[in-house]
Amino acid sequence: MLQLSDLNGIGPAAIDKLKQLNIESVLDLLFHLPLRYENKTCITPIDQVRSLQPALVEGVISKSFVIQGKRPILVCEIADDSSSMQLKFFNFYYSQKIKMRSGKRIRAYGEVNQGMHGPEMIHPEFWLDKDIPPLSDRLTAIYPKSEGLPQKRLQNAVQQALNLLQSGQLDMAELLPKEWLSQARLPDLQTALKDVHQPPPDVDMTRLMSGRHPSQERLKIEEMVSHFLALQAIRERHQQQQAPQLFYSAAQKKQFLDRLPFVLTGAQQRVLQEIATDLSRQIPMQRLIQGDVGSGKTVVAAGAIDHALANGQQAVLMAPTSILAEQHRLTLTEYFPDIDIAFLSGRLNAQDRREQLAKIAGDARIIIGTHALFQDEVLYRDLALVIIDEQHRFGVHQRLSLKNKGADNNLMPHTLIMTATPIPRTLAQVVYANLDVSVIDELPPNRQVINTVLLDNQKMPQLAERIKAACQRGEQAYWVCTLVEESEHLRAKAAADTYEELKAWFPHLNIGLVHGRLKNDEKAAVMAAFKDGGIQLLVATTVIEVGVDVPNATLMVIENAERLGLSQLHQLRGRVGRGSRQSHCVLMYQSPLSQNAQIRLSTMRDTNDGFEIAKIDLKLRGPGEILGTRQKGAMQFRLVNLETDKDLFLQAKNLAQSMQKSHPKQCRALIHRWQRQAATLAKV
Repeated sequence: MLQLSDLNGIGPAAIDKLKQLNIESVLDLLFHLPLRYENKTCITPIDQVRSLQPALVEGVISKSFVIQGKRPILVCEIADDSSSMQLKFFNFYYSQKIKMRSGKRIRAYGEVNQGMHGPEMIHPEFWLDKDIPPLSDRLTAIYPKSEGLPQKRLQNAVQQALNLLQSGQLDMAELLPKEWLSQARLPDLQTALKDVHQPPPDVDMTRLMSGRHPSQERLKIEEMVSHFLALQAIRERHQQQQAPQLFYSAAQKKQFLDRLPFVLTGAQQRVLQEIATDLSRQIPMQRLIQGDVGSGKTVVAAGAIDHALANGQQAVLMAPTSILAEQHRLTLTEYFPDIDIAFLSGRLNAQDRREQLAKIAGDARIIIGTHALFQDEVLYRDLALVIIDEQHRFGVHQRLSLKNKGADNNLMPHTLIMTATPIPRTLAQVVYANLDVSVIDELPPNRQVINTVLLDNQKMPQLAERIKAACQRGEQAYWVCTLVEESEHLRAKAAADTYEELKAWFPHLNIGLVHGRLKNDEKAAVMAAFKDGGIQLLVATTVIEVGVDVPNATLMVIENAERLGLSQLHQLRGRVGRGSRQSHCVLMYQSPLSQNAQIRLSTMRDTNDGFEIAKIDLKLRGPGEILGTRQKGAMQFRLVNLETDKDLFLQAKNLAQSMQKSHPKQCRALIHRWQRQAATLAKV
């Protein structure tokens, strides 16, 4: 099989650079698609060049000279039969100046600007005399590249891969059914790859640059088909594993519900029933619970935990931060007052850690903690249920390690994944096709819509009155800062400095401070005091983003809100509005705002709907960051844009289902071509 090292001009250093682009084979080169294209197929007469448009021009050098100044500029004036223009070089070599002599023929490619003396190009690509190449018969592809990897070397490597493909030396079989391609009016694989890397000059540039040329769509559909096939294969393999059956009687369910201080919403009851059905089977549950901020996912998780307890087995809940893990511990202690809960985080001292490890290996039936839960020395007695909160914050291999903790007796634990980051329906159906998805689409009764206002940083006096008024009514408030310490590069104030400022502003209020660098017991003490009402105004960093539940907190101030993403702003805002009183969120910002920041803040002001916010966030940030797939090794698309290409998914899904029945060998080959780590990754 051909390796990257078999290509001319690709040595160890270039291979390392290519790996940064996820190019690890010659086949990967062919699927590394261009960012844009340059048209070097025809010469544009100088009198026909257009400002701010790229052009390929050719003429004779009439004169060249250097303008002296702080930065010397080499100016080369060229002329053809129609007109003349200038080429300017701010960085040039003495040898370049010597070569650009009057009378020499020159060809240049670059963007045209309108200068003081007519059209000009700044630092164009150029060729002189005998080095002028023949005109290309195809557009020139410009690829995404890593630092230290020249564009020409990448272009040359792709060209070699195409030559190997067309000569038959590179094994790249057509895997999509020919009859389907004909019916869909899409090209075969070789044609599609050639058209994408070397489009003809008469190509429809509008479709090509929008990613909707038939050759691009054909490649994207193949990638989508492989994605659906991989997830389906994983789902089938998963269903061949065995899990502990967790039986749960109607009496046990009633006993759990009677302990709750509130009545579950219809959505919560529906999701609990879906979970109960899963847990009663010998097939490991793989269920994702989506629920907007404040929809009550934790009590649903508690209902699932009760199934494990009813069968005398262990359940573990993993959270991304110690504050959220501690919040879950307090909440589950209320739901299960007679159960001793083990708690494990990376900040426990050695003695406490030994005690908790002994409990986990012994009698503990509920275990809560952070990433410390999946470390090698943590041994579970009989783990039957794994619950992962805010799963996108954990690395893929971290999630897999925790699941494998229950596999010692050949029984895989059931897995419940929770997220308060709403994922648009189309996106969830594609990315989580191997999971059963439940949506808690109903908020508890009496939950107030949070009123959100935008306020310039300069208007602090107005805000001070609002904070005083809220605290005088017996309510509480958050003040969120984005940094613990001051930074020269960021305008955000440090939480510690803000804490001191606010104590001066509000001498009669009890003010607390919490941030990620406090020790666990210190954070727990501050949060407990806030929840009990001893602290009226809590200054905090974004460590309070998820899970903190203080119903009496009705006002949140987020300082420098323009620096945060939509998802994070929505999560933070969800810390208020958890009681029956009207709540408010003030987004303070520093002018001027970028266009994206304006969109984010106005979106927060205009809607409380997490799914609507997620749609806008998807457009602004892309799917990878929303889903947490930026981490190395996560399953993600190479060619497909989950937002702009969503209309192709149904087509690809139907084709995948058809191919499973009629072309099983091609299915396996497609998975192998596109999904290197699918089997390992999708276990999580």
